[in-house]
Amino acid sequence: MDRLIPLAADVAELLKKRGETVALSESSMGGLVSAALVAQPGASAFYLGSTVIYTRGAAKALYALQGPPAPDVKPLTEPYVAAMADVVRQKLGSTWALAEMGASGPSGSPYGPPPGTAVIGIAGPIPASITVSTGSADRAANMYEFGEAALRLLKDVLTRGA
Repeated sequence: MDRLIPLAADVAELLKKRGETVALSESSMGGLVSAALVAQPGASAFYLGSTVIYTRGAAKALYALQGPPAPDVKPLTEPYVAAMADVVRQKLGSTWALAEMGASGPSGSPYGPPPGTAVIGIAGPIPASITVSTGSADRAANMYEFGEAALRLLKDVLTRGA
């Protein structure tokens, strides 16, 4: 958690300064990013809430996706996670939303990607997405790598929009 807290502090400061809010949907990060953000003083000024979605059934229930956002969009892709982030943003009414899904390990995803793969999407005034590939099957290490990448991406879009 130590490596996430400083990044979360930067994100918190940017959001508070701008008067903006964020909501999250985490999967393979297991709530680490949410915990790092909530650990910041004054979190209620910018943090609206989050979910940790870990099964297909839970994802279908939350996102109400009857299928992919477009016929050719597969899960664990940047367009799919961007659609997830849009749903979270709309449902919670936040300025920004971050969604993530991945395979932290030791096995790969049922959608195909190997362990150590995550896709992170940001919905908001400046949409963004990235795919993270660590090449490792170390579950805990990947969770933190994904969390760090997510916070860096959010900080980047917030800094670009300043």
